[in-house]
Amino acid sequence: MNKKITEQENNSKKKRRARIWYSLLILIFILAFYFVKIADNYPLKQDLNFPPRFFGVTFSDKFCAELGLDWKEVYLAILDDLQVKEIRIPIYWDEIEPERGVFDFSSFDYMIQEGAKRDVRFIISIGWRLPRWPECHAPEWAQAKSLAATQANVLKMLETVVNHYKDEESIIAWQVENEPFFDFFGVCPPSDENFFKREVELVKNNDDRPIIVSATGELSWWKKEAEYGDWFGSTVYRVVWGPYTKYFRYPIPAWFYRLKADLVGIDPENRYIIELQAEPWVPYGNMIYLSKEEADKSFNPEQFKANLQYAINVGFKKAYLWGAEWWYYQYKNDDPAYWELARTIFK
Repeated sequence: MNKKITEQENNSKKKRRARIWYSLLILIFILAFYFVKIADNYPLKQDLNFPPRFFGVTFSDKFCAELGLDWKEVYLAILDDLQVKEIRIPIYWDEIEPERGVFDFSSFDYMIQEGAKRDVRFIISIGWRLPRWPECHAPEWAQAKSLAATQANVLKMLETVVNHYKDEESIIAWQVENEPFFDFFGVCPPSDENFFKREVELVKNNDDRPIIVSATGELSWWKKEAEYGDWFGSTVYRVVWGPYTKYFRYPIPAWFYRLKADLVGIDPENRYIIELQAEPWVPYGNMIYLSKEEADKSFNPEQFKANLQYAINVGFKKAYLWGAEWWYYQYKNDDPAYWELARTIFK
């Protein structure tokens, strides 16, 4: 009799424990769902207090073309209206070497010269894989080559670019490739650490300015990037989209980025947010066809201000915003809110 009672008590305890664990799992799921799908995850305090020249932008003439904009008009507006003083410019291989061995730097010469007149400092992104879709920007003549042949041509191109601009005092650093070890985005061959090492060595042999190596802020531990770069550049995205997750809000505290940098030994003076989300995520197709309703799901003026404050809270040396061309596109199409907010952060 006592044995039966004991067995019943044990079974009852097991059931209670199972119910407790089941309830905890449900609670964890609900909280996780709330923070990644519903909560804004905005910083509690948004006073936008930051040092001079903390914010910069990335400028892409290719993205201007995608939006149907005159890139010179946009660029001069960024320089003269917004008065941006820190700019990252990707020098696209397919634009400077449309024919093998025939280089045309005129567009990028213009950007750098006009910026230098206005005391702008540049980070120049060079290589095969650079910002903006499809990430890898080889000219047509190079795409028909074998991978080894294409890599050999990349090295020749890199040397030409660095030697062309090595006397430009407004250039403060070279970014060699964009997120070189991230294989889950873009139309690119698999990452090749040995080849990347050769690229970095080539640039160092031709110029003594710092080299920035970048990585995704949320999906990498930065160990390899820290080994190769003099400076490190992290992306920072707050709302992203995936085919399975759909829109996803990162519930990551700002100190998470500092912790990762500490763990891999990156000097606080050499930490940059190289790409801060400041435009909507495009699930499919072209940005120009994105409806306002869809854009607002990942980016709106409130999210813009929150992202700015979040970058300040991360505590890296500078933050380069991603989306200035889109702000101008909105400005020209009767939605000036983004451009007007930007006016307040660069002056």
